[in-house]
Amino acid sequence: MQAARSRFIAAAFDHGQIPTIACFNKARTSLGVDFDRLIAALQTFVDDYFVPVWGTPAKLVKTTTFRKGAWAMAFLDDADVANALGYHDLTPDGLPLSKVFVKTTRAVGQRVSVTACHELAEMLVDPAINLCATGPNTVFYAYETADAVEEVEFTIRGIAMSDFVYPAWFEGFRKPNSAQFDYAKRVKRPFQILPGGYMSVFKNGRWTQLFGSAGKARRFRREDRRGHRSTYRGKTRRMRRSRPAR
Repeated sequence: MQAARSRFIAAAFDHGQIPTIACFNKARTSLGVDFDRLIAALQTFVDDYFVPVWGTPAKLVKTTTFRKGAWAMAFLDDADVANALGYHDLTPDGLPLSKVFVKTTRAVGQRVSVTACHELAEMLVDPAINLCATGPNTVFYAYETADAVEEVEFTIRGIAMSDFVYPAWFEGFRKPNSAQFDYAKRVKRPFQILPGGYMSVFKNGRWTQLFGSAGKARRFRREDRRGHRSTYRGKTRRMRRSRPAR
C-alpha cells in the first residue's frame, strides 16, 4: 500500500538528491560583500571543499524570493524581521530554509559570508535538524558541522568562509591526530571544541550547550541566537510565520 503524501519531504528531505537552494537578499543592511560574488563563492565552497568530504552537492541560484521545489537561504536584517519564516520552519513547499541575519551578524563584528557558509554547511548535512552522534560519556552531540569551529575562517576568492568539521570528528573510535577532523586542521581529536566554538548536546534528558572556552560562553550569551539552528534542536518543525508587522 502506498502511503499518503504529505507536504513534508520524507527521508530527510530526499537527501540522496541534489537540491536547488534559492538564495535571496531582503536585508536593508549592507552585506559587506557583493551578493553575486558571495553566491559564486558559496557554490565553490560546496563543489570544491564540502562535497569531496561530505558528499552533499547542491546548486545555489540567486532569486528574489522562494522558488517552487527548492530549498532556500534568506538574507534578512535580524531575528525580528516581520513576516519571515524561521529556520526551524520550512519553505512554502515544506523544504529546508536557512536564515542569515545580516544586521545581527555585523553588529557583533562577524562577516555575513561566514554566517552564510556556516548555515549552508549545516543545512546540507542535517537538513531536518534531527541527527546526532554518541560522544564521550554517552552524551549525544548534534550533527552540526560548523559550531565546534565557528570562529575559524578561510577565504575563497577573497571572501571569508567558515571552517567545518569532517565526518571523523563524530567518530569516537578515532585516536588523536589519526585523521583530518576539520578543514583548517585545527582540531586534533574527535568531539574537540575549539576555543571559539560550541556544541549542542543532549544529556540529562535535555538539550544544552558545551563551550570551547569561558570566553565563548560569555560571547554566546550576549549574542542574539533566535532563529539559529541550535535553538530548535529537538523541537518539531512546523509551518509558522513570525508576528505580522504593525
